[in-house]
Amino acid sequence: MLKENIKTIRKSKGLSQEELAIKLNVVRQTISKWEQGLSVPDSEMLISISEVLETPVSTLLGENISESKVDDLKAISEKLEIINLQLSQRKNERRKMIRWLLISFCIIIIITFIALILLNSPYLNWDYSNPEKAVLGVAFHSFEWLFIRIAPIILIGLIIGIFLTRKKN
Repeated sequence: MLKENIKTIRKSKGLSQEELAIKLNVVRQTISKWEQGLSVPDSEMLISISEVLETPVSTLLGENISESKVDDLKAISEKLEIINLQLSQRKNERRKMIRWLLISFCIIIIITFIALILLNSPYLNWDYSNPEKAVLGVAFHSFEWLFIRIAPIILIGLIIGIFLTRKKN
């Protein structure tokens, strides 16, 4: 709601994101994040936005109120709390997705290690007089050589990532 209102009102006033950012003393990316719903302005910034866009804060937040009320500040804080809660939920979902991706990559690396151990470098017994087998053997050997050296470092990084993305209580 807030993101669409900022964008719609900004465009109706004929302002670009850059022009609005200059008037608010922020960078253009901040305006972009607000309009994409990736972040929300704090209460002081909301007031500044409403002044620059010549629009009441309540309109920015989605209400059409013709007269000011004593409860305006409370209503604004409730709406900001809801927006912050939604952003927090998105962040948690993103964290869970990243955690499962990291776990999946760990499993893939472990399975590849097991497969390489079970295969026991079969290319060592190949007849390299055949050019196609020679190229395939060199490619397989190169993969195994790189994997054995780089995968443990990547695995450690993935495990650290899994640890860092765990849910904190």
